Order: sequence, then structure tokens, then C-alpha cells
Amino acid sequence: MPAEAAAMPPRRLALTRGNVCLLFVGIAVVLVPFADLAVANANPWAALSKFAAGFLAPDFAAVSDLGRAVLLTLAFAVAGVALGGAAGFALALASRSRGVRGLATTLRSIHELFWALLLMQPFGPSALTGVLAIALPYAGIFAKVYGEMLEEADRRPADVLPKGTGAVSAFLYARLPLALAPMKVYGLYRVECGIRSSAVIGFVGLPTLGFELDSFFRQGEYGAVAAILLTYYLLIGTIRWWMRAKLLPLYFAAALAVLLSLGTVSPDWANVVRVFTVDIVPAPLRGADLFAPATWAALAAWLKIVLVDQAAPGLVATFVVTQLTLVVMGIVALGGFALLVRNVVGRIGARAGHVVLVVLRSTPEYMLAYLALQVLGPSMLPAVIALGLHNGAIIAHLLGREGERLSQTLRPDAPRGLDLYGYELVPRLFGPFLAYACYRWEIVMRESAIVGILGVATLGFFIDSAIAEIRLDRALVLIAVTVAATAAIDFVSRRIRAGLALGAFGGVAAQRFPAR
Repeated sequence: MPAEAAAMPPRRLALTRGNVCLLFVGIAVVLVPFADLAVANANPWAALSKFAAGFLAPDFAAVSDLGRAVLLTLAFAVAGVALGGAAGFALALASRSRGVRGLATTLRSIHELFWALLLMQPFGPSALTGVLAIALPYAGIFAKVYGEMLEEADRRPADVLPKGTGAVSAFLYARLPLALAPMKVYGLYRVECGIRSSAVIGFVGLPTLGFELDSFFRQGEYGAVAAILLTYYLLIGTIRWWMRAKLLPLYFAAALAVLLSLGTVSPDWANVVRVFTVDIVPAPLRGADLFAPATWAALAAWLKIVLVDQAAPGLVATFVVTQLTLVVMGIVALGGFALLVRNVVGRIGARAGHVVLVVLRSTPEYMLAYLALQVLGPSMLPAVIALGLHNGAIIAHLLGREGERLSQTLRPDAPRGLDLYGYELVPRLFGPFLAYACYRWEIVMRESAIVGILGVATLGFFIDSAIAEIRLDRALVLIAVTVAATAAIDFVSRRIRAGLALGAFGGVAAQRFPAR
């Protein structure tokens, strides 16, 4: 071997978009042997036929409180998103601080359903519980997205400002105006997500569409279930027509009025104090002598039980579901966005594709998982399929709108159909696809935890069990593990996006959503 060759440093694997995709697929392939992907239901078609029969004959008359449930669903969504957006914008202004980023990561790492379950302990089933359950995780989400939009804004206007211009003036007149348009359209998009979250918190007893859905589902009245879902899909499918930025103050005022109609539920302050001073304190430390070695030995033994017997297996299962879901999500997103491009599937095909994607991305992920569990039986497979379809449809929707815009800018003699899809749209949209996939990664982790409520042995299974047993100290430790795992994924995601120079939101948001 020549001396020059021997002196050359070893070649490192380049961080390219193709290599990143291969890495994620490779990890999923390695994890398949550790995943429970069995079809446990001996007759899945029988369960599927029962659901289909109900959906073929929706029974609106059976849902007597449908109108009230719709109003409360919208009220919780608008109030929660507004409060979360305001708090998230404030956090975004200091997003360069590690402490602020850590707070934002913690807030968004805890699913709104877990927030609702935790807040129910001190505040009960009140309007405050519902609004905060949405606002707290959304504040973390808004902080991340708005912070990145501000970072990606063009810095050249600020660089040419006169010397001595104050930081506040530079921000208000040179930075914020460039990020304001994508921030506004993203806020409108989050209202759609807020409607889904509002339905989610209905499953813990708050009077939204989710509460009605869960009640009729448990009774096996699938006609009523179909009526609720059709109403829900109608809300999501028409949001582009009735949701306007100029009307948001009016919607917010109406939401407050509707929520106040629930009546005020005075918290039991003795219970509030007990929750924050006793229940969340680790059991071995309650009333114990903190200077006694036996106390800390008991705490170590308690932590070992929680971390080894529950957190460790739950974290492994959550990671397996997350990584397998990413692959399914990618397949659905890259294949599904073409359903919205008229030059690929035709006008009728695009309308049908819009309906399919609205249904998949609007149905709460755990409800899809519940349906899949009834058909396929208890295993990780229903969770992977449900989360993959749900998150893949969200990305497909975002890419499809951009793909439709791109297809309309091409020459009249440009190719159509599969040629347009394969040679024009996929290469141009692959960067945004990776950006969205990296962004959804931590969300998929969070959702993989929440499906544990349905019996899949992810972290959510152990968290839900601890809350049900009113062991909030154990639940908080498990939630802390979830937060740490989400923070790790967020860190890796940011590094990948920085290494690939992927701008997730600022550059395409204004094109993705028409000005309203």
C-alpha cells in the first residue's frame, strides 16, 4: 500500500438524503424480529363487517347531544390553540436558550390525553382542565415551530439596519414581518389539529365528540359512531372555508362563552394541595426522615422497580413501534401525496384522494388503533398500521398541496400521470418530505406511547395504569422517561435536518397554504 494511501483518513459515510432513508429503513428491519406483529384475531373479517354495517347506516337520531358536543369540541380547540399559540410565541422569542428549549420539549412530549388525566386529579372535569390539556403541549409545539421560522427568516434586512438600532426594533421591523405569514398559516393549521386533540380529551370524560364516540363505541352502536365520525370529518373537511384569520378573535370570544356555559367547577383546594405536595412525591419519601440512609435505600429500590420493570420494557416497545411506524408513514406519505395532484390522478381521483386523506389524518390515531385492534387482535401491528396511516396522511396532505401547486407551474406539454410523479414531483418534494418526517418523528414517539392505553405494552400502558391506581409519583417518573426519549429524538432530528440543510417550515409554508 502506498504511503499516501496509508496516510489517508478513513472515509466516513456521507450524510445524504438517501443514506438517511436507508438508515431508518435498516433500523426498522433490524427491529422487526423484536416486534409482536402477529394477527391474533382468528376471524378479522367478522369484526370488520360489523363496523362496515354500522357505517353504511349512520344513525344521527341516536346522538341527541351532537350539536352541543360539536360546539364544545370547537370551543376547547379554539381556546386551547389560542392560549398555546400565545405561550408558544413567547417561548419562541427565547428559543436559543437551552432552558427554554428544554421546557418546550417537556411540554410537547406529554400527550394532551396524559395532560388531561394529570389535570383531572387536582381540577376535576372542568373547562380549565380541557383548555390546559390542549394549550400546554401546543405551547411546546408552537415554541419549536415558531422558533425555527424566526431562525430561518432572511437576516439580510436586519443586517442593513442603521447602527444603534435596538434589538426590539430590529426584531419587530426586520425579522418578524418575514416570518409572520408562515406563522399565521401554521397557526390556522394547528386549529385543525386542535379539533382532533379536543376529540381526544373526550375519552377521559370531557363532553366533546370523543366522549360521545367512546360511549357509543363501547355500547356497540356503530350507526351512532358513524354519525359522529361523519360530523367530525365534515368539520375537518370544510375548515379551509370557515376558518379565517380575521375571524379568530370572534371565534375565541365565542369559545369562551361556550366554555363558560359549562358552569364553574370550584376546585377542591385541599385535594389540589394534596396532589402537589403528597401524591407526586415518591412514596418512600413521604413523611420519611431524609437524613436516614434507609430512606434513600428504599427510594433506590422503588426507582429500580419503576425503571427496570416498567420504564425499560415500555421504552423498548415504544421505540420499536416508533421506528416501524416511520417506515409505514414514509410509504404512505410518498405514495399518498399523488392522490391530491390532478395531473397525476385526474380531477375525480384528486377529489377522492382528498376524502381518503381527510379521513385518515382526521381520525385520532388511537381510535384508528382501536379499530385495528378489534380487527387484527392485540399486538403491535394495529398500532404501527394506525400511526403509519395517520401520520403518513398528514405529510401526504402537506406534500400534495405543494405538488399540486408545482404541477400547475409546469409547461402545458409537461408529462402527466406516473411520469410527472416519478420524474418531477418526487425529486422536488423529497427534501420537504424528509423535513416533515424528521419533525413528525418525535410526535410519532409521543403517539406510540399513548396507544399503550389500548393495551399495547408501550410507556403509555404503564403510565395509564399508574394514573388509574392514583400513583402519580410513579406516573411522573414514567412521563419523565418519555420526555427524555422525546428530547433525544428531537436532538437527533435537529442534527439530521441541519446536516441535510432541510428547512422544514419557513421556505414552503406560504406556498403550501394560500393566503387567507
